[in-house]
Amino acid sequence: MKLVSWNVNGIRAVAKKGLVDILKELDADVICFQETKAQDDQVLEALEGVEGYHIYSNSAEKKGYSGTSILSKEEPLSVNYGLGIEKHDKEGRLITAEYEDFYLLTAYVPNSQRGLARLDDRQDWDKELLAYMQKLEAKKPVILCGDMNVAHQPIDLKNPTANFNKTAGYTEWEIAGMDNFLQGGYTDSFRHFYPNEIKYSWWSYRMNARARDIGWRLDYFLVSDNYMDHVEDAFILNDVMGSDHCPVGITLK
Repeated sequence: MKLVSWNVNGIRAVAKKGLVDILKELDADVICFQETKAQDDQVLEALEGVEGYHIYSNSAEKKGYSGTSILSKEEPLSVNYGLGIEKHDKEGRLITAEYEDFYLLTAYVPNSQRGLARLDDRQDWDKELLAYMQKLEAKKPVILCGDMNVAHQPIDLKNPTANFNKTAGYTEWEIAGMDNFLQGGYTDSFRHFYPNEIKYSWWSYRMNARARDIGWRLDYFLVSDNYMDHVEDAFILNDVMGSDHCPVGITLK
């Protein structure tokens, strides 16, 4: 089973850049999108021509903002939207799909923003998401994928010293949030398989950053520790264009 996550930074924009063909080439069993920046009907319109998937979308109240979506070849046993907390759920940041052996969550974690203006919201989100995952964990393993908006270790961004505690996504508070997930029973699947590999999943649109590979690893698959023996490999597809992020994924045995 191949699971893929991709922050598309506007699904309608990527649709104009060949999304249908990209999805055919990816040939994933489940594809999770973040930052669709579209209402549910607009997501379906952008995915016109995509065949063989059940499509689920969670849009923000604010149009053209945030939003998540799941495309699944197998129909999930159940699908739920949000955390059950209004201030978070109005932004369409989470979908949970239940399968026979695990729950799959796709999340678009809030960005702490310039000047860390939204850090408090972000820290609250991390805490509530982990609590939600641990409730699900009582029933079956959990796989969380998405744009976590944090580079966890110095290896996960090009210029760690210059950015530490100065740039959203690489502060001690956001790093501690990721630590809590990893200490709370989850494994960073890419780092599990590739502890020393330098590979990024996001690049600024400015200053030719992607061509120069000045990037950050912000996109993750976190897997329940007790389910990692079912994970065969993890990957980052940084040759797939269309967004400022690239797809990431895992394969299950």
